[in-house]
Amino acid sequence: MTEPGVSDMHASNPRALSHSIAPGYCLAQGTLADALPMVGLTIAAADEDGWAAASDQLVAARHGRAAERYANLLGRSRGLVRKASRLLSVLSWCEEDTPLMPAGLAADLVEAELGFGLHEIFTDFDPHPIAAASIGQVHAARLQDGRDVAVKIQYPGVGEAIRADLFDGDELASFLRLGCGMMCVQADIAAIASELSARIVEELDYEVEAANQEAFAAAYRGHPLIRIPDTVPELCTPRLLTMDLSRGYCWESARTAPQHLRDRWGEVIYRFATGSLTRLGMLNADPCPRNYLFHDDGGVTFLDFGCVRRYSAPQVGTVQAAMRAIAGGDAGLLLEALVHAGYASLSDPPDEDDLLAWLQAVHAPIVAEQPYTYSPAFAATLRGADLARSGRYADVISKLKIPADFLAVIRVNLGVASVLAGLGATGDWAAMHREYCQSAGFPGCPDT
Repeated sequence: MTEPGVSDMHASNPRALSHSIAPGYCLAQGTLADALPMVGLTIAAADEDGWAAASDQLVAARHGRAAERYANLLGRSRGLVRKASRLLSVLSWCEEDTPLMPAGLAADLVEAELGFGLHEIFTDFDPHPIAAASIGQVHAARLQDGRDVAVKIQYPGVGEAIRADLFDGDELASFLRLGCGMMCVQADIAAIASELSARIVEELDYEVEAANQEAFAAAYRGHPLIRIPDTVPELCTPRLLTMDLSRGYCWESARTAPQHLRDRWGEVIYRFATGSLTRLGMLNADPCPRNYLFHDDGGVTFLDFGCVRRYSAPQVGTVQAAMRAIAGGDAGLLLEALVHAGYASLSDPPDEDDLLAWLQAVHAPIVAEQPYTYSPAFAATLRGADLARSGRYADVISKLKIPADFLAVIRVNLGVASVLAGLGATGDWAAMHREYCQSAGFPGCPDT
């Protein structure tokens, strides 16, 4: 394989930086599907003052008619439901269908956020996005000093709309009654609503994401295989995130790579997820395959740090103790660890053997004969009815109470299993697992 020379940042058709920027973009012409229905959220959810900031008023003046045309294409709760469903892993991975912003709107938003004309900041700014997600899109650009960067722009109005839905509360509560019924554990709707709200609000603020990304970048700086792009702090705002432009294979290409590369990439992804939790007390809770770029040397670049959960040493210690018991087949120690953490009641505990059997089925890659190959069948089993609340372990699950702040752990377990299954990665996962399940504490960056 020959690694691509231009980052696709999840895009299937990356473009070179061939568009010299100039002041005054014209609004791109095209069909309704080429424009951005998300802009309509500004009309649906804005207060009586509309966009309050002068810069927003300028963008609204230039593009308000377009926004109004698309307002009826999108229900107010769509962004909230999409975010909540991803955090609950109700939807598979991270399929997005948000149409892209017209070039003129994207350019005006960048200028409005930074307070300067594009030509004052960039020597090149590609008006064609190289990636799109649920609340924003990404453009390639080049700074005055020659540094290639990726500029992530939040869709106008999406933050206001989602926050309005969160404050309303009815939409999220209604969705959770459905979504939590599909989870494999008992759910406290109020606690989960609070947790999801906190994570969603953080995802709407790109300055929070920039801080998360810098924390991971600092921890892994110099690592031979785990790569985190540095941000450009002076070009980051709550609705704009600028970072180094990364190069590598996208997910579609990685899935057809030679087996030895897929095995190595799988190991790096597994180590990043497990090591970040146990060694750093942080979990990047959006393990979507389009958030990875893959490299010829077996390394992986990790993108999108909008949803990060931090854990205390005692919380991590609980996870480690439970995982040691699961791997060692010790039902008594497993129940003891869960009771000690408050996840099970000593007065009415689940059957310890059934509890062990359930969790060993969930964590088959570390208890099965090694080396073990992740498969689509295993990933489907994790999401299937057999291991859920209505399946064979219903009595066990009914006697467990998992705190809402561990939703991220569940989501990452499901997501990483799906990614490794997509790669068909083979490895000695039990040996890796043992490395990260020693005594609790955060000694520093995990080794690979």
